[in-house]
Amino acid sequence: MSVGAAPTTARWFREVQLDDIVKGYDTGDEYVLVEPEELDEIAPGRSRSLEIAGFVDLTEVDPIFFDKTYYLGPRGAEFGKVYSLLEQALAKAGKAGLATFVMRQHEYLVALKAENGLLTLHTLHWADEIRDPEKEIDTLPGKAKASDKELKMAEQLIGAMSMDWDPEQFHDTFQEKVAALIEAKKAGEIVEKAEPAAQPTGVVDLMEALRASVERAGSAKTTGEKATVSGKTAAGKKPAAKKRIRSAPKEDLSGLSKADLYKKAAAAHVPGRSNMTRDDLVKALSRT
Repeated sequence: MSVGAAPTTARWFREVQLDDIVKGYDTGDEYVLVEPEELDEIAPGRSRSLEIAGFVDLTEVDPIFFDKTYYLGPRGAEFGKVYSLLEQALAKAGKAGLATFVMRQHEYLVALKAENGLLTLHTLHWADEIRDPEKEIDTLPGKAKASDKELKMAEQLIGAMSMDWDPEQFHDTFQEKVAALIEAKKAGEIVEKAEPAAQPTGVVDLMEALRASVERAGSAKTTGEKATVSGKTAAGKKPAAKKRIRSAPKEDLSGLSKADLYKKAAAAHVPGRSNMTRDDLVKALSRT
């Protein structure tokens, strides 16, 4: 019996030249070819100004229509008064100007708004771009019937967990973990894995869950802890018992960068350092 190499099939690839590429639209049963010159002939020219079609109340525009935001400024110093006048008038009227605007060979529906002393331009989705959730999601429960007691308890929960809007309180924790991962790999450290997410426990008694959540939320406001419906802190762990306040650290860590703090944490063998934020590293090092 002889043993030979398995047969192979050679594949040859040829680069397609730009002149051989055509544009077409799939109509379902055929492709309609469109020449570049034909597209140029119907392409809208770049807008040099905004032509306002009319003004609408801001409350009438559903937030789902808003896409991107651009800051606008006057073209020159001589337009400053007109710019300021329009901004003040829009702010006082609580309205937005609607217009169409051509940018980069695309036509946009836009809303001109006054915000914090500036004029802003918001691109809007076209009406046919907004999908109907009733058609897209087949598991929507509709308006489930709730008892007055359940509704009151849910309202109490919302009230107990109400907070002032402060975007600085929220940050991208995943990006921080990625940065910590990079620092850990640079230092040759073993990267600790994140704790697995809690598994759902199944159907629970709604009233008991709401009652417990309201109690935890009220307690969190008193103690200053962050509360969630599950009764855990923002870090996903149950609040730890109060610890005795230690004396101030000998070294001032407030001026150090996160990279320097991480190196100190690695030298001190601080557990979980690869998943810590800068503030977490300062606190951990202060306790060592």
